[in-house]
Amino acid sequence: MQARIPFGRCPLCECPDLADSAKADCSGHPLYHPSLGRLVQWKRCTACGHVFTEGYFTDEALKLVFSRTQENQQVGFDLEKQRYLSARIVEKILPYADSGAWLDVGFGNGSLLLTAQEYGFTPLGLDLRADNVKAMSALGIEAHCRDIADLSPASACAVISMADVLEHAPYPKQTLRAAHRLLAGGGVLFVSMPNVESMLWKAMDQQRANPYWAEIEHYHNFSRSRLCALLREMGFEPVRYGISERYRACMEVIARKA
Repeated sequence: MQARIPFGRCPLCECPDLADSAKADCSGHPLYHPSLGRLVQWKRCTACGHVFTEGYFTDEALKLVFSRTQENQQVGFDLEKQRYLSARIVEKILPYADSGAWLDVGFGNGSLLLTAQEYGFTPLGLDLRADNVKAMSALGIEAHCRDIADLSPASACAVISMADVLEHAPYPKQTLRAAHRLLAGGGVLFVSMPNVESMLWKAMDQQRANPYWAEIEHYHNFSRSRLCALLREMGFEPVRYGISERYRACMEVIARKA
């Protein structure tokens, strides 16, 4: 089985000049399956500096990846602790939006969406794991198992969150374009992901203990500067940077629809 479709060009700037970056063994990952291939080769764009895998999974390979769900990705995981963490995210959003529809893309354990509802937002969730969507729907939350590009809600969103999601999208521009379409004027976008420019990332590399090179569900490793440039290109203006508490070496950016 061919597990990956080669990018061939940088998925952000479309430059064809790519250099080899890291290579990692992902066979120890909890979601690994032999059909997915043991090694993942990372590339670096010589034009814009973005780092990404040499290819993205085929639909057949994705079915294998999504056939299992890690415990921390399951709806209701560690609900009390996650509520505190999610509350800190929501409170960072409040100066920019305090009501309206909150769309959480790739809601995972559901904590952020459930906490946003507690603060008075109208929750709407997307996740590509059908079991998560079923569990969220059982809690009375509108949830769909589809890509954001295929979503057409009844009204524009006040907030769209992508907490550790954009690095999973083969072509992030398509995802951000869809978010821009769904947001109301002046609407808020929240994104978080690992930051390759952070000193912690560099330290983990030096110690040969960086887990992200072998993260089987990731296609991209963003830097803060490359992410902010991309957001501006796609019609967003970053208004706040912060350190994410969700995962190691992670950043979070709040941006408004320009």
